Amino acid sequence: MSLNTFGHLFRVTTWGESHGPAIGCTVDGCPPGVPLSEADIQPWLDRRKPGQNKFTTQRKEPDEVRILSGVFEGKTTGTPIQLLIENTDQRSKDYGEIAQSFRPGHADITYHQKYGIRDYRGGGRSSARETASRVAAGGVARQALAALVPGLKITGYMVQMGVKRIDRSRFDAEEIELNPFWVPDAVAAREWEEYLDALRLAHNSVGAVIEVVAEGVPAGLGAPLYGKLDSDLASAMMSINAVKAVEIGEGMAAAALTGVENADEIRMGPNGPEFLSNHAGGILGGISTGQPVVCRFAVKPTSSILTPRQTVTASGQDTDLITKGRHDPCVGIRAVPVGEAMMACVLLDHLLLDRGQTGGVRGRIG
Repeated sequence: MSLNTFGHLFRVTTWGESHGPAIGCTVDGCPPGVPLSEADIQPWLDRRKPGQNKFTTQRKEPDEVRILSGVFEGKTTGTPIQLLIENTDQRSKDYGEIAQSFRPGHADITYHQKYGIRDYRGGGRSSARETASRVAAGGVARQALAALVPGLKITGYMVQMGVKRIDRSRFDAEEIELNPFWVPDAVAAREWEEYLDALRLAHNSVGAVIEVVAEGVPAGLGAPLYGKLDSDLASAMMSINAVKAVEIGEGMAAAALTGVENADEIRMGPNGPEFLSNHAGGILGGISTGQPVVCRFAVKPTSSILTPRQTVTASGQDTDLITKGRHDPCVGIRAVPVGEAMMACVLLDHLLLDRGQTGGVRGRIG
């Protein structure tokens, strides 16, 4: 299968299937001399791994990462970094009934239509299991960003689950790590727990919206037209399994604003220009402004549910299908660290692109 690589200079190629012996990625283009060990990557994988609470799939995977190449004496060498994560808790028998039937809402039918063959065990490459490789690559990107742009911080959290949204007046970043939904609203976390529990017991699922914010991003990353920072961010987030929409800044809501409301006004501050608002999400003309970069993406409801759904078989017969196995009632929960990882990879890629084109030189203001 082609097109398993993303990035321009910082390039990530993922490989492996949900029920194969292992998954992983090859990271190429990481600058040399960056301190890196398995211990630097593992905490990010621990945030994404399954089976941590009743609201995620009960598949038990330790997701322990191994660095096979590209690191010597604790530092990157500038050569390809190979990362390996073994699969240890596959239950392929759960998928025997779908070998000849297509799960509605899943990639089964399109993979079959395109390739004439598919790995029905957990969806193969279309499984959210693939995102562990992205999170591992994001761990490498975070280490490089920490060395090149000290103070840059990436934070992801859920802002919506189904019809329920957070109350931004109660936004508390301290709450993000204190509940199973990565939600910065303690009241919402309690309400969402009851809401998702009811859906889970009813053999149903629900979608979600995740917001990822990068603070401390230097101005000048990105390029006009075909190398825009926001277009690469949108592409990266849209490539995550089950993502159906991406927004930068105000996103779709900008269509309801007037020009007076939407334009981020500017004044000179003690250290240079300061924006009085951030409707643009930290990006203008495809280039970062120095403000926080704000991106949101919508994740559809998990397609694998225990409620019977109408479908067809590979031989063209109508049938009803129940998807057995262990699945997330809201896959958006574990998409939070994946979104953070993709943000890290894109920002590092554009930082390297900028250094190659401009050497970090900036136009002077004031």
